[in-house]
Amino acid sequence: MSQLHFFKMQGAGNDFVLFDNRELKLSLDKIIALTPKLCHRKLGIGADGILVLDPSDIADYTMIYRNADGSDAGMCGNGGRCIARFAHIAGFPAEHTFSVHDNIYNATVHEDEVTLEFPVVTQVNETKTSKGLDVMDIYTGTEHVVVDSLPEIENRDDELRRQGRMIREDQQFQPKGTNVNFLEGISDHHLKIITYERGVEDLTLACGTGNIASAIAWHHRQKGSDTQNTYTIDNPGGKLTVSFDYHGDEQIYDHIQLRGPAEIVFEGNYTF
Repeated sequence: MSQLHFFKMQGAGNDFVLFDNRELKLSLDKIIALTPKLCHRKLGIGADGILVLDPSDIADYTMIYRNADGSDAGMCGNGGRCIARFAHIAGFPAEHTFSVHDNIYNATVHEDEVTLEFPVVTQVNETKTSKGLDVMDIYTGTEHVVVDSLPEIENRDDELRRQGRMIREDQQFQPKGTNVNFLEGISDHHLKIITYERGVEDLTLACGTGNIASAIAWHHRQKGSDTQNTYTIDNPGGKLTVSFDYHGDEQIYDHIQLRGPAEIVFEGNYTF
């Protein structure tokens, strides 16, 4: 029997089980096998995914992130903010770097929030699902589509789960599938979203990379300016802030930043 010392963390309601692997030295295969057990909300600790702090040759450390089912999520923005908060508590400076799949992210830990800078240059691809639904396909370190609809109807969450699952599994986005964001614009720089996350296979309280995709989609819909843009985004679990530069001549987005809360909820030991 082995014990895993873990931290439960959350960023705008997106929750994670985090552990420091520098001394444990668990293999990736072992991490993947443990993930569904750790994340199970009845039989385990319960989380949308796991965060693992691992050594890195190209940054201060590596962030390993796996969805609740053990699959590779690519990048996780809320998870990145959480692991940066933990790393700072563990002795890394307030401004530091971490790697995800050989991409390097810059983190700044503030008193109440954490800012991440994304090494991503992206654009909006207007497309249709195989069933003819108009969506905006936007890569933000992982796969996302944005739907211009957040209906105020009875049993809305059930309907968003149905639509999210249908789009996530659409043949247009295979073999990886995609995350799905439902967007409602409130004002020029303020929007509201709900995200269906691949790998969690459900609606989540927030998705950082989904917030980035949604802010870019809202800018695209409004034919926004070439100046630096900042957006406030309401999620079921709290507010996040997204900023970026837009280059109209090339129709690309860069210098992307995500800012929001990242908190330790509790810590404990898991026996396996």
